[in-house]
Amino acid sequence: MSKTKKLHIGMSLAATWLSGDAWRRQDSNVEGIYSTDYYVDIARRSETAKLDFVFRPDSLFLNPQALDNTPGSASLDPTVLLASIARETSKIGLLSTISTTFYPPYVVARQVQSLNWISNGRAGWNIVTALDGNENFGLPIMPSSQERYDRAAEFTEVVCQLWDSFPNEALKLNRDIGTYSDPSLVQPINHNGTNFSVKGPLNIPNPGHSRIPLFQAGASSVGRNFAASIADAIFASTPDRDAAIELRQDLQKRAEEHGRKPKDIRLLPGLSLYLAESRAEARELFQETHARMDRARKLASIGEMTGLDLNDWPNGRQITERDLPEAPQQVRSRTHSELLRRLIVRDEPTLDSLLMRPEVIGSAHWQIIGTVNDAVEEISEWAAAGAIDGFVAVPGGSVGSMHLVLSEMVPELAEVGLFRKDYSTTTLLGHLSE
Repeated sequence: MSKTKKLHIGMSLAATWLSGDAWRRQDSNVEGIYSTDYYVDIARRSETAKLDFVFRPDSLFLNPQALDNTPGSASLDPTVLLASIARETSKIGLLSTISTTFYPPYVVARQVQSLNWISNGRAGWNIVTALDGNENFGLPIMPSSQERYDRAAEFTEVVCQLWDSFPNEALKLNRDIGTYSDPSLVQPINHNGTNFSVKGPLNIPNPGHSRIPLFQAGASSVGRNFAASIADAIFASTPDRDAAIELRQDLQKRAEEHGRKPKDIRLLPGLSLYLAESRAEARELFQETHARMDRARKLASIGEMTGLDLNDWPNGRQITERDLPEAPQQVRSRTHSELLRRLIVRDEPTLDSLLMRPEVIGSAHWQIIGTVNDAVEEISEWAAAGAIDGFVAVPGGSVGSMHLVLSEMVPELAEVGLFRKDYSTTTLLGHLSE
């Protein structure tokens, strides 16, 4: 009998369980979301469940209009937050999101390597090119997708060179003869490229215990190609199993074209989980969370992504492929736009149905609304179908739903052989290599 392949599971530290009206619940502790204690508690629970990593998404802009009934994108800096968590945990990986569009590579190389030292080899870098925030960094418009990914490729190359520029072997620490290091082993990188000129070397040595894993979140064609060339794992939006299977197969094929092995890249889609003791309670939790959904804002978002004006659309009338205009040339997220158009073509939803879909109310993540057993069954089906290598949990609805993910769902996945029961390594790369 072949050994069951274990999934890789991460936990999002973006408080998705406080989205919609969930933050208004008496047990939400929304007052604590700008404190480290709030996230240390989640990280400790995640480590108890033996997760591969905790993950902090990030954005470098704030939409004040979204703050009337939600925390929006306001958040602590991810790398600073994860450094505080590093002191309170010992084995779980710490995945920080940092944009290649706005930061200089030397600063990013130093930040992530510092986190790697502080955590004893548990740091990871989620590479993003960003969708907004350009005006906070002196850019009147966002660069095109191709420009952002060209920059990201060179940026990543520079960061990796900097990490290698001060190797651990250079540290001698010989007290007897007074030799701290061998300077001949510490070399500048002298990078002169299209976007960057960086001399180096980095002013912090490589710890030497393992390399830093790279994650990526792009799902467009140019994003997939970039991810397939460098990423150990992909965090993606796959609202249905067929979408996940197609993406995973495409990434593996592209990885081979870059001289890598298919197993070198792991697909970890976001998994939105509304869990409760019964299916009826889970559905009620989901409905309560979105009870005050801003209809006008969602209609505007659909219009921006698809070109469809649904403001006067009859509720009972289905929306079909024939109703879709040509895809807009300029959209905030081409991937999200394509997923939404795909949904309409495939399911022909009514307006009310469309407004409750994850492609509209969220980030188009895979969604499960039900019991722990329902979640374990569906995750098992996706794994058996070759759709995933794991997932990043993004619980919704309540703190209780988040706790069920960590205290019951993940242990049950371990019981059925789909997840580890204990750690066998202490580094993030080690967890991903199991």
